[in-house]
Amino acid sequence: MLKFYYNAAPNPMKVALLLEELGLPYEPVPVDTRKGEQFSAEYLKVNPNAKVPAIVDGDVRMFDSNAILLFLADREKRFVPLDTKSAARGDMLAWLMFIASGIGPFSGQSVHFRNVAPEPKEYALNRYDFEANRHWKLIEDRLAGSRYMLGEEYSIVDMAFWGWARLVPFVLGTGDATWTTYPQIKRLLDEINTRPAAARAEALKTRHAFKTENDDEAKRFMFPQNERLKKK
Repeated sequence: MLKFYYNAAPNPMKVALLLEELGLPYEPVPVDTRKGEQFSAEYLKVNPNAKVPAIVDGDVRMFDSNAILLFLADREKRFVPLDTKSAARGDMLAWLMFIASGIGPFSGQSVHFRNVAPEPKEYALNRYDFEANRHWKLIEDRLAGSRYMLGEEYSIVDMAFWGWARLVPFVLGTGDATWTTYPQIKRLLDEINTRPAAARAEALKTRHAFKTENDDEAKRFMFPQNERLKKK
């Protein structure tokens, strides 16, 4: 059976959504990153980058959430354009990688510098908040003329979107006012949230009591780069 290594962060949740949409049997394996479980020798054999999510399915070992989405969708021939020469396939790859290389990283850094980084942080927060808003505005503009990210077909791009869109008010620090600026994002988010697979994916978070305290131990595991500062 496919093993799915996860926590409740945006990237694992998008893979959880696809697994539920596909109806694939899988064993969820929690990885508590605030306890440092991502650095265990056993897990590093699955993902040497010490991040979640990852999957093991027979001889297949994969990490990086968007790579997993594409692999599983291609293998099951669902939620993805299959004609490799088609314009639809090109759109899918472009927007999937846009979420992987733009939405995820800039949203994550916006959260980090808004909520975690020590002062002074004005320059860094301004940069990442600006870029996060710029990237989400591109998604908003895309959805203004399209029901889903690829037109009328629900796809893995929408699932990749969903993982992060659930947290946009937190990412941007704008609370409920976010949806005045990004109504199309809210529209698609609400639609995906009504899908039974989304409810099942969300319920996965309740199956394990992940550590929530951001104490010194958690900070050491989540932000190991800070250890270098202590040596100066």
